[in-house]
Amino acid sequence: MARQDREYRGGGGRRGGGGGRGGGRGGRRKKVCRFCAAPRENIIDYKNVPLLKRYLDDDWQIRKARQTGTCRKHQAQLAGAIKRAREIALLPFVPE
Repeated sequence: MARQDREYRGGGGRRGGGGGRGGGRGGRRKKVCRFCAAPRENIIDYKNVPLLKRYLDDDWQIRKARQTGTCRKHQAQLAGAIKRAREIALLPFVPE
């Protein structure tokens, strides 16, 4: 009887199904690297502090590429720029 109930409800697996806000089938929308999408507008530079701050969390740690959606190439460039900005005191190492 439990098996019949499960089939009636749709299985309850991880894939597909509505649930949550979106409602439609499938999962989350794939994040796109904003540096690949518009390379001329978004240039990674250690002097561009407002851009670098977007990729730091509350504890001033570099956010993961999974969270931000950046590709591997640009994530490495971002990390290097953030480290460079920390060295010349444009960004703090630790929260105040």
